[in-house]
Amino acid sequence: MRKLGWEAVEHLPPDVAGEAASTRSVGAWVKAALRGAPKISLTILTLAVLCALFAPWLAPADPIVGNLADSLQPPGSASHLLGTDNQGRDLLSRIIYGARISVTVGVLAVFVAGGVGTIMAVLSGVYKGWVDVVLMRITDAFLALPFLMIAVTVVSLLGPSLLNVILVIGLLRWMGYARVLRGEVLRLMEMDFVRLALVAGASRWRIILRHILPNLINTLLVLGTLELGVAVIAEAGLSFLGLGVPRPLPSWGTMLAESQQYFYIAWWLPVIPGVAITLLVMASNLTGDWLRDRTDPTRRQL
Repeated sequence: MRKLGWEAVEHLPPDVAGEAASTRSVGAWVKAALRGAPKISLTILTLAVLCALFAPWLAPADPIVGNLADSLQPPGSASHLLGTDNQGRDLLSRIIYGARISVTVGVLAVFVAGGVGTIMAVLSGVYKGWVDVVLMRITDAFLALPFLMIAVTVVSLLGPSLLNVILVIGLLRWMGYARVLRGEVLRLMEMDFVRLALVAGASRWRIILRHILPNLINTLLVLGTLELGVAVIAEAGLSFLGLGVPRPLPSWGTMLAESQQYFYIAWWLPVIPGVAITLLVMASNLTGDWLRDRTDPTRRQL
């Protein structure tokens, strides 16, 4: 069916023409929002990384030491832009330092998970046979485990610390990398340049280092960006339960836990950390989707 232009819309009945114009304006608004989403998400991720790197210089006050005389001040004052908590600690400073915790845990957990998943996928896809069968059954076994329940149990046994949180999240989230990357490795092993390298006598390790790993970078980047949001939520959940970063270090999950009893008298205490978590997770997901579309020619044509 041929699309109606604006000349044709002008000759339609007023109610139909108005509906068509409204639909067109809504569609244009949605397209504009989708085009701007990657820029917004990248900006949020950049701000989070900057907060993580330069927290001591960006925070206007000490995030741990407060003044009880300034407790529960609402947002908007010149001295405390986002208000203060029940101990008079500056909320903006705690949000900035909390970003350092979230970004550190998220990035390092992604590196751990990506490293383990890549090793499993490469060994499985290159050597195939019984190696593939054994490694994929191990992957299936880990996939069957409830992630948060196991994470809570392991951290409870090991004790709350930044290192334990990173290792637990990373070592329980590698299976998705292994599954996706294994398919990529199998596809690459059937490519002509890999077959020619095998015929020429190249060792499997040379093929892995020279031809396989470089071609997995785009997929790893997409998966890592998407998994960053999962790691941030997992860290916030563990901290909320008192199993994350030890207090008094500021974590967004810890801030949510401490603010429960003040919800009705100090709304900003739970809302601001919750918004920070939501924005960072949404930004990582949107950026991952955008990277996937940019690196996948078939999706780019849709």
